[in-house]
Amino acid sequence: MQDFFPLTVTDINHDTRDAVVVTLAPRAEDADRFRFRPGQYLTFRRDFDGEELRRSYSICATPEEGLRVGIKRVEGGAFSTFAKGDLNIGDTLEAMPPQGRFGTEEETGGKHYLGFAAGSGITPILSLIKSILSGNDQAKFTLVYGNRSVSSVMFRRELGDLKDRYLDRFNVIHVFSGEAQEIELFSGRIDADKCHALFGPWVRPDTAEMAFICGPEGMMKDVASALEEAGMPKNRIKFELFGAAQPGRAKLKARAEAARKAGNMVKATVIMDGAPHTFEMPREGQSVLEAAREHDIDAPFSCKAGVCSTCIGRVKKGDVEMAQNYALEDYEVEAGLVLTCQCYPVSDEITIEYEGH
Repeated sequence: MQDFFPLTVTDINHDTRDAVVVTLAPRAEDADRFRFRPGQYLTFRRDFDGEELRRSYSICATPEEGLRVGIKRVEGGAFSTFAKGDLNIGDTLEAMPPQGRFGTEEETGGKHYLGFAAGSGITPILSLIKSILSGNDQAKFTLVYGNRSVSSVMFRRELGDLKDRYLDRFNVIHVFSGEAQEIELFSGRIDADKCHALFGPWVRPDTAEMAFICGPEGMMKDVASALEEAGMPKNRIKFELFGAAQPGRAKLKARAEAARKAGNMVKATVIMDGAPHTFEMPREGQSVLEAAREHDIDAPFSCKAGVCSTCIGRVKKGDVEMAQNYALEDYEVEAGLVLTCQCYPVSDEITIEYEGH
């Protein structure tokens, strides 16, 4: 069972013209459920015109500061538009307990960390910056943060306050794509060339323990590639996307219908809370998650884009392949873990058990 719990809006701060920071409080009996680690996110659900929408937003605070999420309005975004324009203090939002594995479970010690963010990608990284720097007086953090202009920088004042507080341990480099800067290097977009130009005099991957990347898919790939070329091991590069390209839903639906008509079906078993549910699903065009929910199985999900880790399952029988994966490490995939929203059968029979259920 995928449970949602009420959170009360206790404060709203309109951080920029397009972004809002929402402070939330759980009920007393739900306090333990909403304890979180820096870098995690909340998944909200709300009905819009009779359709349930789920959206995930990263927590931008430390555990000591309480629950606070940053939401940037996107064009045509029902939930972000609602949060920016219609949400009020005292309102209630339904949310799942914190999830996500973007961050470090290690002791930070006196280590040096890197962060690369674009736009609202700063949200989970801000939580990590504050936690790392406050957790050890020898820890250091270098942030490269890309935006269109100064006015679009989320948490500008808070980043400035952090710089003043940790003068020798926190370095932030702003890169603007739509605004000229005195130093030409700090103009443009964060891509592979920009990273290579910054490495050495401004950013030192060779001394960094770990790098955190959050932003669009293209930026993430460029930065990760540049860091690997600079010698940083792949397992020390952590990323979280706030958007990913997805295959056309219409085409997938047509392929699924064609498979059904042709009788090209597979036997699927989904195990939830120890109980197996068996059904037939098309061999093509429909993910395991979609098939499970079509058969009234309350399988967990959030983004449906292979970005979060909400829908993780373990393959117990048969073979599947994932269309895309931005949440699982290589060793986890080798151990049989999959993102069921991106998971398609390639054998005549499959069994998948949902992790934690």
